[in-house]
Amino acid sequence: MADKKPTYRIIFHNQGNVYELYAHEVNQGAMFAFVEIADIIFGERSKVVLDPSEEQLKSQFSGVKRTFIPLHSVVRIDEVEKEGKNKILATGQEKGNITPFPIPMTPPKGD
Repeated sequence: MADKKPTYRIIFHNQGNVYELYAHEVNQGAMFAFVEIADIIFGERSKVVLDPSEEQLKSQFSGVKRTFIPLHSVVRIDEVEKEGKNKILATGQEKGNITPFPIPMTPPKGD
């Protein structure tokens, strides 16, 4: 019996949205402070009904062998029984062309 590849659900922040991707490979990347995601799963569902967010993700990640997500952007990584639908969720924040620079959370120094 052939071993089945594990399936992972990766939830992360990207440019004011929350992305939910399903992939077969998730590793600590060779680049420091990045999570490496490979073999992203896009379900081949009915061609009659199209989900705009999944189509946007499919076009955004077309031709990508592996992607590196900054560690501070990752919300959660789960190993799941079967894949779901990839999607982009709006966070409710105002859209703009300015993205805040991530600030590390360090405790303040005492005097």
